[in-house]
Amino acid sequence: MPATPAITLLGLGPGGPDLLTRRAWQVLESASEVWLRTAQHPAVAGLPENIAVQSFDSYYEEEDDFVVVYERIVAEVLRLAERPGGVVYAVPGHPLVAEATGSEILRRALENGLTVEVVEGLSFLEPTWTALTADPLPHTSIVDALDLMTAHHPPFPPSYPALIAQVHSNFVAGEVKITLMALYPDEHPVRLVHAAGTPQQLVEDLPLHAIDQSAHTGLLTSLYLPPLAANTAFEDFQELIAHLRAPEGCPWDREQDHQTLRPNLMEEAFEALAAIDADDPAALREELGDLLLQIVLHAQIAAEYGEFNMSDILLGIHTKLVRRHPHVFGDADIKDAEKVIQNWEKLKEQERKANGEKVKGLLDGIPVAMPALAVADAYQKRAARVGFEWPEIRGVWDKLDEELAELKAAQTPEHVAEEMGDVLFVVANLARWLKVDPETALRQTNAKFSTRFAAIEAEARRQNRELSSMSLEEMDAVWNKAKGR
Repeated sequence: MPATPAITLLGLGPGGPDLLTRRAWQVLESASEVWLRTAQHPAVAGLPENIAVQSFDSYYEEEDDFVVVYERIVAEVLRLAERPGGVVYAVPGHPLVAEATGSEILRRALENGLTVEVVEGLSFLEPTWTALTADPLPHTSIVDALDLMTAHHPPFPPSYPALIAQVHSNFVAGEVKITLMALYPDEHPVRLVHAAGTPQQLVEDLPLHAIDQSAHTGLLTSLYLPPLAANTAFEDFQELIAHLRAPEGCPWDREQDHQTLRPNLMEEAFEALAAIDADDPAALREELGDLLLQIVLHAQIAAEYGEFNMSDILLGIHTKLVRRHPHVFGDADIKDAEKVIQNWEKLKEQERKANGEKVKGLLDGIPVAMPALAVADAYQKRAARVGFEWPEIRGVWDKLDEELAELKAAQTPEHVAEEMGDVLFVVANLARWLKVDPETALRQTNAKFSTRFAAIEAEARRQNRELSSMSLEEMDAVWNKAKGR
């Protein structure tokens, strides 16, 4: 006969004793004692009469945190396993499906050289698919509600369905709802599945915003989340771009590389900025899509060249953001936004040293391909972080007066150009002191000029005149009228 295992992990199935497997029943019939994670399960009433039933329900009453409850259960089961007869530990469903204690007990037991038998049971999944009359394939995400309720954004692709397990109370449902509504509409149709596989089974069709108002939510409740429209997931977009670059894709897309796409990237970035300046959400949505196209194209090309792939990009920026926000993800106590920026620069310098990179100047890394006014603003902001700036704004005004005087006194074209650059540089600094983004301010002024000049052109057309035939006084009158509007 095979040796008795130190630990028997047994699945009670999703419902009554009629859903126990034959092997589970054999083990229970031959055992003198069984430890249950919880006795609140419909199969418990039908267990063999000769078996002593113990449960860990008291742990749930003694602790406020499920993590603590599960840790206590795991430790106690491992202690019971040291007895000569070992321990039979039974859980709802399958012992390794949506069952934190089962997988942790198995892991620790194998680390300690203990023998383990896993007696499988139907999980909650099989009767849930039956209740929904749905097939989980080709792609259904399975998520733990207790993880989802602490997230800030759904961690699965919205163009596919999701099943959210362990929605065991209306409080949990409410927290899950808040996370899901970061992406899904309030009225998105969902289905609450209660007590799947039992005589009390019920499927409720509700809008997302109402899932925390059900009178039937309990320990055996799951939430089925139908997908949003097709092609709403980042992965769908990656597939589209990969298809365009594939042999059967688009000839133009296949010909592109990092260098040929460089102008497109810059153009799309500026068009997104223009949509922001226009305060036009619809245009911004479209332009961000165009900008994302450029990013994913570059990532796809890099993957084909063996340089890097999208996973590398996402992991890299995720790691960097976590590392540079110790006040959010660590124990650093930084409340002031300016101190956050200063600490960011220190962390960047530490990263360079750790990576063996040569020492860089404070202004290194600011792309000189940016508009010159934006570069000037960026230079002065970085210099100010280390105290290289006027003690008060009066010094900036005086410097502007000085540079304007030098511009007026300049004699040669080269000197004029140099002094004009100095004036613009000081103006960028003045904008920083006044908390104005100079690039944005100038774009807005350009837009005003374009609108008002267009009014002059329109007036010339209305009078059936050439623009050049209008006097300055006439143009100025139309300009002032447009300005008044």
